[in-house]
Amino acid sequence: MESPLIGSLNEKPLHACLKDWIVEPGDQFEIPVDGFVIDIVRGEELIEIQTKNFSSLKRKLATLSKKHKVRLVHPIPREKWIVKLEEDGATEGKRRKSPKRGQLEHVFLELVYIPKLINHPNFSLTVMLIQEEEVRRHDPKRGWRRKGWITHERRLLDVVEERHYTSAEEIMRFIPDSVPDQF
Repeated sequence: MESPLIGSLNEKPLHACLKDWIVEPGDQFEIPVDGFVIDIVRGEELIEIQTKNFSSLKRKLATLSKKHKVRLVHPIPREKWIVKLEEDGATEGKRRKSPKRGQLEHVFLELVYIPKLINHPNFSLTVMLIQEEEVRRHDPKRGWRRKGWITHERRLLDVVEERHYTSAEEIMRFIPDSVPDQF
């Protein structure tokens, strides 16, 4: 049996599927670079996939972008289906569509954690609007906010749209002209 790669030991299904979606021939996976394990190395470019908040990547991205081209890939669920597992924790029960709709602009909720990187010449950002399934299981000790339900895993169903940004100017196009320069 092949041993798992360093960074893939705790890899969740959404992260793994996004990695498969992005991969091109010749890409390398889970490669150590400057003391960090990189999701995908494509020639001179380092690609990191972050399905949750950017705060945990702040130091890694800042350090790596000093010497390397770094691309951060972030999915935003445009459509989400919520699946609740039965009490056995394995059988899928109820499935419903969430009323929430993600938009490209939602990336700003994460960019507040890495404001200095947005203008760095070695940094780029890919935002993917996706359709996903969020699988929840009942755990009353941990899920007190949702009446005992916690997110068990997220699954990629489809990629609806991809946008690639290489500068702050491109990202700033999201801000309406009606917003004053200082607010």
